[in-house]
Amino acid sequence: MPVAKLGAVVLDCPDPLALAGFYAALLGGTVREEKDDTDSWVELEGHGGSVLAFQSAPAHVPPQWPDPERPQQFHLDLTVDDLDTAEKQVLALGAQVLDNADRSRTWRVYADPAGHPFCLCAC
Repeated sequence: MPVAKLGAVVLDCPDPLALAGFYAALLGGTVREEKDDTDSWVELEGHGGSVLAFQSAPAHVPPQWPDPERPQQFHLDLTVDDLDTAEKQVLALGAQVLDNADRSRTWRVYADPAGHPFCLCAC
């Protein structure tokens, strides 16, 4: 039985709305902005796959393929029913905690065994 299901693929970028517009033109779908003061999160929905999201990262350094000094970068948001239970399971599978100090949040950050970050997010 799997531990989680894929909730979203999230790309860090300097301008989430612009990048979401690019992917909407490329894949179809509807751009949906989160309504907060930061303009830091935009989602592309209805394109026939999992949610593709764009997160503001003003200091983002884009990858230079195939340069290992600036490799490809992204993280996965994995939705779970219970954060505490899922945390125990991913740690048993070899994940490492990156940020789970604020237990009141609906998400926690881990690294897979190769060091790639991913988030567990409560449904």
